[in-house]
Amino acid sequence: MGHIDIYRDFYSYPESAVRTLRVFTPEAYVEDPDRRFPVLYMCDGQNVFAHPESALFHTWCANWAMDREVHAGTVPPWIIVGIDHLPDRFEEYTPWPYPARGIQGRAATFVECLVDHIMPFIHRTYRSLAGPEHTALMGASLGGLVSLYAGRERPDRIGRIGAVSPTLMWSDYRTFDHWSTRLETFTKIWLDAGREERIWLDDLELDYAAITERFYHHLKGLGYADHEVTLLLEPGGNHHEVDWQRRLPAIFRWLLQ
Repeated sequence: MGHIDIYRDFYSYPESAVRTLRVFTPEAYVEDPDRRFPVLYMCDGQNVFAHPESALFHTWCANWAMDREVHAGTVPPWIIVGIDHLPDRFEEYTPWPYPARGIQGRAATFVECLVDHIMPFIHRTYRSLAGPEHTALMGASLGGLVSLYAGRERPDRIGRIGAVSPTLMWSDYRTFDHWSTRLETFTKIWLDAGREERIWLDDLELDYAAITERFYHHLKGLGYADHEVTLLLEPGGNHHEVDWQRRLPAIFRWLLQ
């Protein structure tokens, strides 16, 4: 079994806020002390691990999934960093203004914290690999939205993106404009949603399957190949950690190879 360290006093200078980071190191980290490891960063860190100090209810159980896939030989071992969200999650994970909810959007500040402060801390503290091929960012819902935003803003640092049930209709579909051309750097993008996954926000119906499939075809139209972008529409999937937990092994097998 891997090990989890929790840092509850990580200060984010761009955000003038204290963050909690949860860092999973796989068994191989101890067994092979000369080896360096790629890093997966995950949004909503309090929901990422099966651990007594994680969220009280359902989590992704990412540590268990990583241990199982590594033991099965389907995925190489990765360090996983869960980044807890701050109190105003909508602001934090929104890249652009969303007037209907009075949100200005400060995802750019989150990305600055991630790339210029959290990543250097991980590289100083752990035997980690740097560069886009060795760095992944994943999140669900608005976490999927901000993962796509960060990957587009900093392709020099983030090459693998997991957009799980991403809220791509947010801010009048601005992500489609943001991804207006094909990146010429290493890029691997996982997109998924439940085939019937829909929720209501105020008076707006959010149809996750339709918008995620539309964005997949948008990226294919830009020239992304099958080994660079993939789409899963899961029958019966809902907008919930239990569903994301169920899909996580498949995500790991495609995204982290």
